[in-house]
Amino acid sequence: MPTRNVVITDRQAALIEELVESGQYQNASEVLREGLRLVEERRAEYACKLEALRTAVQEGMEDIEAGRYTTFDSASALADDFRAEAAAIIAEVADAQKDRT
Repeated sequence: MPTRNVVITDRQAALIEELVESGQYQNASEVLREGLRLVEERRAEYACKLEALRTAVQEGMEDIEAGRYTTFDSASALADDFRAEAAAIIAEVADAQKDRT
C-alpha cells in the first residue's frame, strides 16, 4: 500500500488522536482514509447535483423556446399562482391518502 507524508495542523492532529483514543478508529491511517472517502462521496454528490441542475436548465430553456411558460404582472400574482398550485397538490395528496384507507 502506498504511503504519503502529510502536514497537518495541531488541531487536526488532536482530532485524529481523539478519534483513535476513543476507539472509533484503530489508527491515524484509518481516520485519514475515512476523510478521503468522505471527500470522494461529497465530490460524487456535487457531480450529481450539478448534472441535475444542468438538466433542469436545459429543460427550462426548451420550455421557454416552446412557449411553455407563464408571465406575472406582480409578485402577488405569482404568490397567488403558487398558493393555487400548492392547494392543488395538497388536495391530490389528501385524495391519494383517502384511497389507501
